[in-house]
Amino acid sequence: MEKINVIGAGLAGVEASLYLANAGYKVFLYEQKPIKKSPAHHSNDYAELVCSNSLKSKKIDNACGLLKYEMEKFNSIMMEASKESEVPAGNALSVDRDLFSRYITAKIKNHPNITIIEEEVTNLKEGINIIATGPLTSDGLSKCISSLIGEDNLYFYDAAAPLIEADSINMNIAFKKSRYDQGDDSYINCPFTKEQYDVFYNELINAQIASIHEFDKVFEGCMPIEVMARRGEKTLRFGPMKPKGLDYNGQKFYAVIQLRQDNVSASLYNMVGFQTNLTYQEQKRVFSLIPGLENAKFVRYGLMHRNTFICAPKYLNKDFSLRNKENVYIVGQLSGVEGYVESAMTGLLCAVYLRQKLEGKKFVPVPETTIMGSLINYICSASTKNFAPMNANFGIMLNMLKDREEMAKRSLDSLDEWIKENV
Repeated sequence: MEKINVIGAGLAGVEASLYLANAGYKVFLYEQKPIKKSPAHHSNDYAELVCSNSLKSKKIDNACGLLKYEMEKFNSIMMEASKESEVPAGNALSVDRDLFSRYITAKIKNHPNITIIEEEVTNLKEGINIIATGPLTSDGLSKCISSLIGEDNLYFYDAAAPLIEADSINMNIAFKKSRYDQGDDSYINCPFTKEQYDVFYNELINAQIASIHEFDKVFEGCMPIEVMARRGEKTLRFGPMKPKGLDYNGQKFYAVIQLRQDNVSASLYNMVGFQTNLTYQEQKRVFSLIPGLENAKFVRYGLMHRNTFICAPKYLNKDFSLRNKENVYIVGQLSGVEGYVESAMTGLLCAVYLRQKLEGKKFVPVPETTIMGSLINYICSASTKNFAPMNANFGIMLNMLKDREEMAKRSLDSLDEWIKENV
């Protein structure tokens, strides 16, 4: 049997490794940490959540929520770890990112079928290669991938939000409440009057940004707050700062910033929707203008980094193999999906398909009535012109139904039938 190499221990890499290892295959997992870290990584643990601690909706009538239910059918390590590290976040699934990563790291390191090699990979290994190095793929491996496909990788810029010490938030001004009275107090809310918003807005759009090269492509789903603000004064009030559903003690507000719990002990909170590329000094100055954050202590400032991905419809088969190199698989954000859950799913599904192949079974993709199948079908068949990473969403599903719960039932039923026949 050919050697199975998984390159990268991020979300996609750990899913692929554990699925194959649990199926009895020997896996060689290559990870450059702790020898080398990207500027966005802070921990030595695997499956590190860089940008946010939110895995989006838990609801089955939400596309990303449904994707989680689909992944559970394959015993996803992400879903297992999230249940062990979940923190309050209303209808969203948010986790203590340190506990989350530590849980997964322990599973990987203690698995008898996984051999860990700590090195920076710049060339393919002998055998099967599952490349799961994510949006922060090193220059050396990026060049290797470019040479494989005969073209430079595409890229866009992504940003992370700041983290704040809970004790430094002024709760005489801020208040706890989930939007639309969901029955819990998962978020801390910082309310603005019009006058306070005007001051904050003007300082934000005129603040100094950090120097970054080739800053010409930003993913809409993770846009820096200062870039969003420059689209117009009302943009933030209809986006991350919308006050709707956050009335408090009979008061209505002009704008509101929400802070989401980031760890189990509730000692850290992150600024929801406040990804930024402002300089650290400007972040401290401008964000301290937020009511309730006058004396905020920032554990980590926001930052921007380059994300790398290939043009999937041009180079990728539906089993994640390269069209011109069948023993090389591209998964995670490198494959052209966007989001934590979506990235993990590609590693998991790639491993399922590889197991099919290794067991001599015919390749049968998961149904396009599922979010999994729809997303992979989209990235592999979309227009190659101006291709951009895609999140899970109902708009790309085959034969949409008006009733989303009915769509979810159809999805899970079809996936159960597929698993029965193909796994």
